[in-house]
Amino acid sequence: MGIAAYLLWGMFPLYFDALRPTGAWEILAHRILWTLLLCVIVLAVMRDFGWIRRLRGQYRLIAGVGIAALLIATNWVVYIAAVTSGHTSDAALGYFLNPLVTVALGVVVLGERLRPLQWVAVGIGVLAFVYLAVGAGSFPATALALAFSFGLYGLVKNKVGAHLNALQGLSLETAILAPVAVAVLGGIAAWGGGLDFGRHGGVHTTLLVLSGVATAVPLLLFAAAARRIPLVTVGLIQFVTPVMQLLCAVLFLGEHVSTARWIGFGIVWIALILLTVDTVVTMRRARAGGLVA
Repeated sequence: MGIAAYLLWGMFPLYFDALRPTGAWEILAHRILWTLLLCVIVLAVMRDFGWIRRLRGQYRLIAGVGIAALLIATNWVVYIAAVTSGHTSDAALGYFLNPLVTVALGVVVLGERLRPLQWVAVGIGVLAFVYLAVGAGSFPATALALAFSFGLYGLVKNKVGAHLNALQGLSLETAILAPVAVAVLGGIAAWGGGLDFGRHGGVHTTLLVLSGVATAVPLLLFAAAARRIPLVTVGLIQFVTPVMQLLCAVLFLGEHVSTARWIGFGIVWIALILLTVDTVVTMRRARAGGLVA
């Protein structure tokens, strides 16, 4: 489920590029509202509304889901803005850094213990950030915003996910965000020159409506995976998404990546290779130990 989620996210640059010239905030609002509508329909079909009554008095749980909702909304709008402004490679860098951020959060917040090779990988990731911020001549603000917002989202989901299944969690997150989305659309309609919805042909309108499906499916897969595997493991499979995003940026969207940025990517890739090697070796040892036992 985790791998499937990251594969779908990897193709998102092509989807959001097709939504031009609609702005990032209007796309964000559509994602929230159409996702909520889809969740409500699925819940109705499954007759699964009883969990809402159980939320009464669970203020800490609701607050946790609210924090997760704000984090994922931040991630969405930053990502959409990067893609629609021709900076998909910056977004890809953010998701390359994200596994390292997720692993670090697992250690700092959850007390998960890293093996020596994982520590080396995290150290190389820090080196990559320093190089990109200093040597490459530009502070990777977009990349860091994406890496930390999604890393923290995964952390919150790991803590509160046991109380709600994937569909319930996504339904509550989008319900919390829905008033904000309506306000955003109202503001754009009143002071932002009018909404783009329905103004750029049937295909464009259909893609905006289907943004709910495109949003819900990988998020449900991710939420289900995050409840079942350690946060460190979640961090190790996330590199699937940025590889596909970078390929989309260079091969299909015509973005230019500077030599300095390629070097920064290369440093991050070294860290990801070390993380992957460590995971494979550890899994083989565990399997061998299980067979011996």
